[in-house]
Amino acid sequence: MYYNQKTIIYHNGKYVKPTETKIDLYGQTLHYGNGVFEGIRAYNTTNGVTVFKAKEHYERLLKGAKAMQLNFKYTVDEMIKITYELLAKNNFTDAYIRPLITTGASMALLSSEESTLTIQTWEWGRLHGNDLLSMGTSSFQRPNPKSCFVETKVTGHYINSILAKNEAKKNGYNEALLLDMNENVAEASGANIFIEKDGKLYTTAKGHIMAGITRNTIIDICKREGISIEEKIFTLEELKQADSAFLTGTAAEVAGVKNIDTYQFPLTWKKTLGYKLSKLYKEEIAKSNK
Repeated sequence: MYYNQKTIIYHNGKYVKPTETKIDLYGQTLHYGNGVFEGIRAYNTTNGVTVFKAKEHYERLLKGAKAMQLNFKYTVDEMIKITYELLAKNNFTDAYIRPLITTGASMALLSSEESTLTIQTWEWGRLHGNDLLSMGTSSFQRPNPKSCFVETKVTGHYINSILAKNEAKKNGYNEALLLDMNENVAEASGANIFIEKDGKLYTTAKGHIMAGITRNTIIDICKREGISIEEKIFTLEELKQADSAFLTGTAAEVAGVKNIDTYQFPLTWKKTLGYKLSKLYKEEIAKSNK
C-alpha cells in the first residue's frame, strides 16, 4: 500500500529503496516510542508541485526533537530541499509525506545520543474520504499536558489515538472524540474539531490538544473572510447542541461530521460554514507557492 519496487525514500543521508534499509532492534523509538514525526502533503498547483506549509511542519518537527532532547542536526531548509528531491525521484505531484526521526540504541530512560532522519512519501487520498463522519465519544482521554508534550508529534503519544480509534471502530463509528482530563472536548484521534452554532465557529482552545497546522490555516482563513471564530473550552453537552461540526488535519483536510454518538447535527453539510471552509481551504492550497 505504501511502497513498491520503484519507491525511493530518504534514509540516513541517502536516497534508497525501503527494502535497502534496516531499523535498530535495540533502538529507543522501537522500545519506548521516543521518536518524532510529521504528516505533510504535497499538491499539484498552478505554481507546480508545492509542499503545503512545509516550513511550519518542519519547524514543528524540530520543536519535537528539541522537546525530546534528541541530537538532531538537520535544518528546516535542508529538509524542505530533500522533500522536493524525494517527490521528484518518485514522480509524485500529489502525495503524503512522512518525515520520521528515530533514535539509537539505549535501554536507559534517557534520550539516545543518536538519531536518524527518514522521509517517506506515498500517494494517499483524504484520510476519511468524502463521506460525513460518524463519531463516538471515547472512554480514553487525551493525556494530561503535564505528563508529556501534547503539542509535539512524538511517536509514543499515538498509542492514545490508536486505542481510541480501535474502540470507535468496534462500536460502529468512523472516528473517536476524545475529552480532556477535565471532561471537556479535546479533539479526534488525529484531527482537531470545530463546531458551528448560530453562525459562529468555535474550536478547542490550546492546552490539552495538538493544535494542528491545518487548524491554524482554517482560523486564518476565517479571520480573512470575516467568519466569526473563537478558541474556547467547551463541554460535550455544548457540542451536542451545535448546528454542525467538522474536523481538520493534514491527512483529513476538512472533513464534515454527521453525528456525535446519537446526536445528529441538524444543518445540511452544504449549508454549513465547514463546507464553505473546505472550499476555501482548497483555494488556499491552489495558490500556495514553494
